[in-house]
Amino acid sequence: MSEFFFRSPLQEHIQAMIHQKQSLGYKYDISARSLFKFDQFCVAYGCTEPHISKELVQAWIQKRPNEAQATLQNRIIVVRQLAMYMNRLGVQAYLVPKNIMPKGPRYIPYIFSNEELAALFKQANACHYRPEVPDRQWIMPLLFRLLYGCGLRISEALHLKLRDVDLESGVLTILDGKFNKDRLVPLSAELLQRCHAYMKQVHPFSDVNAYFFPAPNGRAVTHNNVYKNFRNFLWKARISHGGWGKGPRIHDFRHTFAVHCLRRWVLEGKDLTAYLPILKTYLGHHSFSDTSQYLRLTAELYPDITAKVEQAFGHVIPAMGGDGLETN
Repeated sequence: MSEFFFRSPLQEHIQAMIHQKQSLGYKYDISARSLFKFDQFCVAYGCTEPHISKELVQAWIQKRPNEAQATLQNRIIVVRQLAMYMNRLGVQAYLVPKNIMPKGPRYIPYIFSNEELAALFKQANACHYRPEVPDRQWIMPLLFRLLYGCGLRISEALHLKLRDVDLESGVLTILDGKFNKDRLVPLSAELLQRCHAYMKQVHPFSDVNAYFFPAPNGRAVTHNNVYKNFRNFLWKARISHGGWGKGPRIHDFRHTFAVHCLRRWVLEGKDLTAYLPILKTYLGHHSFSDTSQYLRLTAELYPDITAKVEQAFGHVIPAMGGDGLETN
């Protein structure tokens, strides 16, 4: 359940909807925070009844100075979801029309080439000690290889604890991933060897509850610290960056992993109708459509296999457009 304290007349409906979403497997953390801000807005607006009026919504969805389009879109979406939830209960709530919601640009992942990956890993290998992350020279080379080699989300990698890393079986246990789905991720022989060497350097006497990628305060290395290192490695590897929000992004290691897997399988003549469910499970996707988006992307990026993909597997390639690929 959310850790936020709601105070507006809508508090019961907000809390009930958050509970419903999370019970269905959605983390709903960011949306819960947006609903908390909406609850605060309702208090400041002077709401006295457990209803959502058109005037309240119109005031809430006004674009704020310097507000990113994605932030505004999220604010509109959460209040629309709340109104739909309340309407289903027979409670009066103004529903924002779909056509007024701003459409964000299609997210286009950056797929690293093998040469770019080699250059990035070379820079990660060359990093050295820094006070904020004393084990930086050990953490960064392995962390970025895990992101690519296992297709992990950065949050999943940073949440790993020693008990989740089984070096005997060579398997990572990803707990509470996206949609609260746990899964097992096998390590390649090379990654397993690197994990053994890493453990000797960073965790010779650590408790099983210690974070696999630790910060000096006993918690995990922060996403912000990893991002700073990522930008530094990109610059030293001479891989251009489009600026904040444009990429390449840390999450693109995961996209690259998926695309490289699919390209290799196509070139090897594998039956993708059999292999896509494997990739879906490996990545921890919620639905098959999430995974099949990578098939379209693979065909777009590699002209040498486009004809082969369309001829043999066109029936599983999603139409252009759609909801797009995950961004976190």
